[in-house]
Amino acid sequence: MTGDLERTLAVLAGRRLTVLTGAGISTDSGIPDYRGPGSPPRTPMTFQQFAGDEAFRRHYWARNHVGWRHLRRAEPNDGHRALARLEARGVVVGVVTQNVDLLHRAAGSRRVIDLHGHYEEVVCLGCGAVVSRAAVHERLTALNPTFDRRVEDVEIAPDADAVISSTTDFVVAACDRCGGILKPNIVYFGENVPRDRVADAYALVDEADALVVAGSSLTVMSGLRFVRHAARHGRPVVIVNRGATRGDPLATVKLDAGTSETLTALADRLP
Repeated sequence: MTGDLERTLAVLAGRRLTVLTGAGISTDSGIPDYRGPGSPPRTPMTFQQFAGDEAFRRHYWARNHVGWRHLRRAEPNDGHRALARLEARGVVVGVVTQNVDLLHRAAGSRRVIDLHGHYEEVVCLGCGAVVSRAAVHERLTALNPTFDRRVEDVEIAPDADAVISSTTDFVVAACDRCGGILKPNIVYFGENVPRDRVADAYALVDEADALVVAGSSLTVMSGLRFVRHAARHGRPVVIVNRGATRGDPLATVKLDAGTSETLTALADRLP
């Protein structure tokens, strides 16, 4: 990685950076990603499945009930902390993250756009009420008092889910205002990111002189569009990711490396 790191430092020196992060930046915090090398095949639940099928919805909430607590215990890693250091020095203008884990904020980053929302809010699909995930957790625990004790093998997924074999008897909480369907306030597969949030992310990319991608395969357009936007407007693009990404043809420099060590090196050496 030494040669690529030196090229990266030369490209980024003296420039203000916007950083786009994906699940790969959180793997060192114990949160597995979807598409990294060695990741098991996953089929994320779509919004249409969640909203239209009670069985899918019950399975999702049962998994989320366990996974949410594990995600809350995750702590920022050196990659998150490196970006917070760079922001404090004025090198990074802000972070656009595809993650829902809030670890950038926990690390001290102040200007963060949670592109897909985050795991600490729940929204009612009926009346639009937004409530805290902690309050919903209390209700789910009361409705399913023995569920946690019956769960033995748990695999945590990056969207606060946990893989659980049997969820048929799990009781799902409804909105306590209108009785509607409650959904974690995150963007599911099959949903669109809110337009104002996308506009804010484009504006953040435009505010910087270069774009750094950290830990994203850029498989979905949700993140790839910002790489295309930066390249189209002549801004250097540096991609740090283990494995190939859809944005590689547009990258000024591509580092096939871990995010924690690479971002720490950038924080240590960028002026």
